[in-house]
Amino acid sequence: MKHPMSSAAAITGLGITEMGRVYRDAEDLAAEAVFLALEDGGLQKSDLDGLLINAGIGEGVGVPLHMTLGLKQLNLLTYMQGYGSSAGQMIQYAAMAVANGLATTVCCVFADSPLKENQRSGAVSYARSGPPNAMASLDPLYGIVGALPRYAMAAQRHMDLFGTTQEQLAAVAISQRQWAAMNPRASKREPLDLDGYNASPWVVEPFHVLDCCLVSNGAVAVIVTSAERARDLKQPPVYIRGFAQGHNHDTGQADHDPYIHTAGALSAPRALAMAGAKVSDVSQCQIYDCYTYTVIVTLEDYGFCEKGEGGSFVADGHLGPGGALPTNTGGGELSSFYMWGMTPVSEAVIQGRGQGGERQAPNDLIMVSGNGGVLAYHSTLVLSPKAA
Repeated sequence: MKHPMSSAAAITGLGITEMGRVYRDAEDLAAEAVFLALEDGGLQKSDLDGLLINAGIGEGVGVPLHMTLGLKQLNLLTYMQGYGSSAGQMIQYAAMAVANGLATTVCCVFADSPLKENQRSGAVSYARSGPPNAMASLDPLYGIVGALPRYAMAAQRHMDLFGTTQEQLAAVAISQRQWAAMNPRASKREPLDLDGYNASPWVVEPFHVLDCCLVSNGAVAVIVTSAERARDLKQPPVYIRGFAQGHNHDTGQADHDPYIHTAGALSAPRALAMAGAKVSDVSQCQIYDCYTYTVIVTLEDYGFCEKGEGGSFVADGHLGPGGALPTNTGGGELSSFYMWGMTPVSEAVIQGRGQGGERQAPNDLIMVSGNGGVLAYHSTLVLSPKAA
């Protein structure tokens, strides 16, 4: 039996600003993305009756964005924060609102501007303060500040447990660079091979610079409306076939290993079940790739390979052009741009419309992941150009 939420809503507008060293206020970037999405979808500002907002580390955008946009009457308005899972969550809530009559046309927007003039991108800190605890207070003494060293420890544990290699991490970066070469919007398009990867500086072992996502200023917005209405609008609809969330955290208990068994294992089966699909039905993936390791562990937890086999799976060429599971076809956060969960979402919309040009991949069913914290907060979307 078809799930009542499967294909009840669709993404119909997409707005992407210029990315990278764009020295503008985050709210200004957010407003531009919203208007670009309206134009893309053939909609007017007056059509919007819902606005969901997420901002990156600078938190430069909030609920008052609706006043900047001149939106006077909204049925749905809130600021959301699930870190990298926020984009997927916003689309899920927008779909539920549209399907249940709370709103008709909802814009979901993310914006961030952490880069400043005359500042290296490496100077940007993605550290987040959490509730105080005795052990966390010791972390800085050991050089553990922010997400990077924790992801590095997660990758190293995977290597120790399963024999995952440096070359397998490199395979993710290299395959995504191959895709980025075909994406005019991508920040990093120059060729990359294993020698080039190995020559890049270490950041925190086992991560080189090229294992780590970019830092970008910019904004992305998508518009969600009913499937019926979307069919009559300017762009081909991308149907929201399935979605779910999963959230987890490190309890410090020996029998709990969230760095290896992530929250993606909670959300993916339920999203696929809503879509009435199996892993074998998936045509391509758009995976949140803050680090190369994140792609490997997410593919395992989504069921594309067994736990511990992600390294060999990516090294076998599945992810790149011509591979059996095209993944991060725009270059992802490693080579295109870093807009938290909106990076994979935006490429999924482009692919779902069949507008990928040279990089267009089979698109019958697209899985999209959002990841926040240190593999703790997760959202999964299943999108398709075909309604269920």
